[in-house]
Amino acid sequence: LRSMPTSGSKPCPCPSFKLREVASMYFTMVAVFLVILVVALQGSAPRGSDFPYKVPLDPQGLLQLSWNVSYPEQVVHFQLLVRDLRFGLLFGMSDRGEFENADLAVLWSDGHNSFFGDAWSDAKGQLHMDSQQDYQLLGARKAPEGLYLLFRRAFSTCDPKDYLIEDGTVHLIYGILEKPVHSLQAINISAIHRGLQRVQLLKPNITIPELPSDMKTMEITAPDIVIPSQETTYWCYMAELPDGFPKHHIIMYEPVITVGNEALVHHMEVFQCAAEFDSFPHYNGPCDSKMKPDRLNYCRHVLAAWAMGAQAFYYPEEAGLAFGGPGSSRYLRLEIHYHNPLVFKGRRDSSGIRLYFTATLRRYDAGIMELGLVYTPVMAIPPGEDAFILTGYCTDKCTQLALPAAGIRIFASQLHTHLAGRKVVTVLSRDGKEKQVVNADGHYSPHFQEIRMLKEVVAVFPGDELITTCTYNTEDRSRATVGGFGILEEMCVNYVHYYPQTQLELCKSAVDPGYLHRYFNLVNRFNDEEVCTCPQVSVPQQFFSVPWNTFNRDVLKSLYGFAPISMHCNKSSAVRFP
Repeated sequence: LRSMPTSGSKPCPCPSFKLREVASMYFTMVAVFLVILVVALQGSAPRGSDFPYKVPLDPQGLLQLSWNVSYPEQVVHFQLLVRDLRFGLLFGMSDRGEFENADLAVLWSDGHNSFFGDAWSDAKGQLHMDSQQDYQLLGARKAPEGLYLLFRRAFSTCDPKDYLIEDGTVHLIYGILEKPVHSLQAINISAIHRGLQRVQLLKPNITIPELPSDMKTMEITAPDIVIPSQETTYWCYMAELPDGFPKHHIIMYEPVITVGNEALVHHMEVFQCAAEFDSFPHYNGPCDSKMKPDRLNYCRHVLAAWAMGAQAFYYPEEAGLAFGGPGSSRYLRLEIHYHNPLVFKGRRDSSGIRLYFTATLRRYDAGIMELGLVYTPVMAIPPGEDAFILTGYCTDKCTQLALPAAGIRIFASQLHTHLAGRKVVTVLSRDGKEKQVVNADGHYSPHFQEIRMLKEVVAVFPGDELITTCTYNTEDRSRATVGGFGILEEMCVNYVHYYPQTQLELCKSAVDPGYLHRYFNLVNRFNDEEVCTCPQVSVPQQFFSVPWNTFNRDVLKSLYGFAPISMHCNKSSAVRFP
């Protein structure tokens, strides 16, 4: 196995090869790599047990990625298990999972020798050897299950061709080479078997709290269903707590994945239903089915959420999420997103979430608060925008009224938009100055939403502001995208998990509707095409009839930046604080 030098010189074997542990890789007639001994190229590799995070890269599970994070060194160590290696592979990162302008580690063979190098792709997808080799190969070893490749990469390399590994979502890309190639430049990335996987690479380094001796578990799992033979399925299953189930605290939860389905179960959520209904119908079927009872739409209170690559979720030792007891519904809804791009048929599944709970209540109930924008069509994004920004406010007046004098502590966060969302960030502001970032995802994907534990707890006091900003891309749309519940409408939300629980459940804003009405009147004055502003025409209809020239776009941006806002500072009963 040869490690590639920078461009301009021929590939050379590792220095003092005889003094190192010799490793010979050769090809059999079926073109499978065989590694006799470990290759030690640049330092020693961590042990296999040192890789706590795992994710399958491809739907068949041929590529299994494990990794760990060293914050003192600012480095990620990767271990890639390749179950059926032919003539090499590509692994890397890009802004949104594209193979153009990507940062790649490439292993390839010409049929005689094997090479490993750090490469990048240009805007046309052509591969180039990087002049700065930042993917460092640490070793390779053959095992009965396949070939293990170990390599490392710094978070930041100061190389303009490299991807900057940050907090939040990372789009990992992979490609499999099924034929020998005589050089890196000869690899045609449009002709190879390839795909992408989203993960949170930089997991928080959290101390796991001690768990109580009276802890019990409950599994909310699908009842041995057959996964539909289609690419995307959202499956809903109703479960219920025992009759008279008293108040408990959920203190941790983790995924339960049916063996063999690790690459198909994309994400899962457990919702608690609204307490105002005495009963909910049983249901086990696709969430978008016409047979699904409408009442299931009232099961929206998130108890647990998991996405591929996520670990167990722990509550801080002084808080737990209350469920059971008076004023709490016995009914729960499990929702599983199956991603089945190879359209496997007849695959059975009993995946779900295991809740760990205790009857010994902790000091505080944890709460969930919605920050961002109200679900209303007055907030809209023009078509053809590559990065349109909308901001929702939780104002100082609201936190002054609703938060206790000692404040609250935010320990986790789940960001949420619909399909046009590209970036989400919430910042804490105090006395008119930005104090700290609560949660940010610069490569956000609506297809990868998980509750993320924060690296450090954020303290919010009365009079503080929480400002949530979402960036949207509507380049593929021909008419305005308005705020709302539909998948082609938009949202901008941060569900923050905090303690102690308060009455404040929703702290969001939208532009003042009166100022939006003035905007439509202004559009009429400056455009030939009339936008009907009569009361019987809905706000979405008015947006759909706006001619989206530069003037109308810029005025709408200014309106959202400077017009007064309508503030929603709501208790859990949907009653507003005065």
